[in-house]
Amino acid sequence: MSERQKAADNRPRVTTDEFRAFVTTGWAPRSDAPPARSPAADYAARRRAALSAAYPGQRLVVPAGGLKVRSNDCDYVFRPHTAFAYLTGLGADREPDAVLVLEPNAHGHDAILYFRPLATRDSDEFFGDARYGEFWVGPRPSLADIEAELGLSAAHIDGFLDAATKDAAHVLVRVVRDADHELTGQLDALRVAQGRDQQEAEVADDELAHDISYARMIKDDYEVEQLRAAVAATRDGFEAVIAELPTLNGRGRGERWVEGTFAREARHQGNGVGYDSICAAGDHANTLHWIRNTGDIADDDLILLDAGVEVDALYTADITRTLPVSGSFTPAQREIYDAVYAAQQAGLAAVAPGNTFSDIHAAAIRVIAEHLYAWGLLPDGIDVAASLDTEHGQYHRRWMVHGTSHHLGLDVHDCALATRSEYLDAELRPGMVLTVEPGLYFKSDDTLAPERFRGIGVRIEDDVLVTATGHENLSGHLPRSSAEVEKWIARVQGD
Repeated sequence: MSERQKAADNRPRVTTDEFRAFVTTGWAPRSDAPPARSPAADYAARRRAALSAAYPGQRLVVPAGGLKVRSNDCDYVFRPHTAFAYLTGLGADREPDAVLVLEPNAHGHDAILYFRPLATRDSDEFFGDARYGEFWVGPRPSLADIEAELGLSAAHIDGFLDAATKDAAHVLVRVVRDADHELTGQLDALRVAQGRDQQEAEVADDELAHDISYARMIKDDYEVEQLRAAVAATRDGFEAVIAELPTLNGRGRGERWVEGTFAREARHQGNGVGYDSICAAGDHANTLHWIRNTGDIADDDLILLDAGVEVDALYTADITRTLPVSGSFTPAQREIYDAVYAAQQAGLAAVAPGNTFSDIHAAAIRVIAEHLYAWGLLPDGIDVAASLDTEHGQYHRRWMVHGTSHHLGLDVHDCALATRSEYLDAELRPGMVLTVEPGLYFKSDDTLAPERFRGIGVRIEDDVLVTATGHENLSGHLPRSSAEVEKWIARVQGD
């Protein structure tokens, strides 16, 4: 449920009966035309049907979560919990405090969405509620609107708790616990009062959350379409940054300028960024999650831009390009970049049905280790095979400490509740979407690195769909090789 805001008790709004009567009248009738059916509705229904088949006779509760207080009486922009978005098709800013319930019946489950519907104009909420009122945040859908849009049943949120706990002594109730901690606590208290064991309830809840997370590993056609749109918008964001590269030298906190440029495109074309953008120039690129973006940018820097647009349906791209600010790589920058490119090529080649997820990393990291060995950076007596030894080696990880891939979808690190056997050790299957993102990072104070490499960090990342015959690089139309990147910069800048 939504976090409580601090009330401004010292500044109450005076509302007279006369004003209330005046403000609630004189409005044109609302349209009774139903909204168009969501393009996600049929796909969400199939996802619910699959979940229903796995839990016959059980009540499944999937909250959207509530508004989070940003400061005092201001909320963060709402983003529903991923499991809720996946099973309803609702995306950006939809619907705080809502709860999807799959209610068991003789044939499976009825899907019921409990939420706060549009208030009538003769209510105080209409004009006086700064958090939910139509005057303040705009109109919400009615019950009929939600039913038309999503193709499921809708009910007022006030009826949720009674519905969710009825016959609880005979019906197993599961809830996605981390979606709404306050609501889960209320359900826990009711379940305990009705004789349910708390530990058993939590285990049952965790099973539900796991199964929804794991189900997202194979994307349906709608999801792939949304990811394509996210990638296309992300390319526009990268090109907006490239167009401004010549202006960054001497601009204070140029990394923030890059962040803002990309964010403008993301907000214009979608819901916003899918995660905090990494806009890392120079040595900052060697901090893997550099999101402070406070640095200046010089003409001879590389800037590592790791960013993705989240579309309104909440699917996000996750792409990295490392760009020479001047438009051309220096010899040392190119040497490192080409090594990373070779590693990515090897990782991409491993993306095919029948290979395992971990094969991608193994292929990419072997190329990384080979280059480090050729540069003489591995310790004396350590060759590529010895460095790759998972029990006694791993020396190459000094310069590439992270993994090469992760699943991608509604979350930038998607399907996070899948087990190791379902994730790292699993065979790749058509419909999976994942990243391939090797890198090399030479910190400026790394005395084991050649001096010419110090302060240079490079990562190349693409979003890849596993197909029946191999893979499709969804972001492959963003140039990747060093020569292609230089031509890209020249073209975008009109040189």
